[in-house]
Amino acid sequence: MSDLWVVNASPLIVLGKIGQLELLHQLPKEVVVPSAVANEIKAGPANDAAKIGVEAGMFQLVETQEPTPELAAWDLGLGETAVISYALEHPSWTAILDDGAARKCAISFDIHVKGTLAVVILAKRRGLIPSAKQTLRAMQEVGWRLDEHTIREVLKGIEEDW
Repeated sequence: MSDLWVVNASPLIVLGKIGQLELLHQLPKEVVVPSAVANEIKAGPANDAAKIGVEAGMFQLVETQEPTPELAAWDLGLGETAVISYALEHPSWTAILDDGAARKCAISFDIHVKGTLAVVILAKRRGLIPSAKQTLRAMQEVGWRLDEHTIREVLKGIEEDW
């Protein structure tokens, strides 16, 4: 996985809601947000941390090319399509996506993919957060969903219990 990340809306939103948006700057060497993703976030509530961060210029915004017919055929949202399109244009970049269909699509194009769960685990491994479990619980409290079995298995790998 590369240290160059192109990020979709859901990781920005959930990390913003729990006050951990800065992880998206601390973990990768470089991070970008496609304009289509930024537009989705800007349409959110005025007090949304991701919206505030995007509007304040916290993230470098990038334009993407029109999706290839093969990518368009997946019929994903504009943000997911833009993230995957950017990663296709820049093969050394990792797509940060949570949506299952978007992840499958990205993998089908041999794009490196991480989700918000992987971001949290990486943050714990690098000592940027004291507890992955506490961070994941906070994410659940703001509406983030992931299979509890998956969470348990991943936490075992860093010697934390769910």
